[in-house]
Amino acid sequence: MEGERRHISMKELKKGGYVLIDDEPCRVVEIDTSAPGKHGAAKMRVTAINIFTSSKKTLVKPSDASVDAPVINKKRVQVVSITGSNAQLMDMETYEVFELPMDDEIKGKLQPGAEVEIIETMGKRAFFNM
Repeated sequence: MEGERRHISMKELKKGGYVLIDDEPCRVVEIDTSAPGKHGAAKMRVTAINIFTSSKKTLVKPSDASVDAPVINKKRVQVVSITGSNAQLMDMETYEVFELPMDDEIKGKLQPGAEVEIIETMGKRAFFNM
């Protein structure tokens, strides 16, 4: 799983899509494009949120530049148990059991036996759309 990425053009980025900024997977929340100038191509300013730390990141590049995008795998998992600030989860396809940390917002939404969605990329996992 480590290093799963693909090369795309800045023009291919869409709101809600994913891009690597400082080698960290981020979800695009805003894209601003400037008009092409007298001496160069249009510039794109991409604002994104790190999917693991929720920190805000910004990327500014010409619209014809290429960037890396992470390969995102979405999976359904079942909540096996909740212990403190960790949820024990089971992959519904492979039956692998693993733990993920939860913040207070997610903790209130999870119940043992419930099915939830997670994302996997760059060797890490996180809750998705919670």
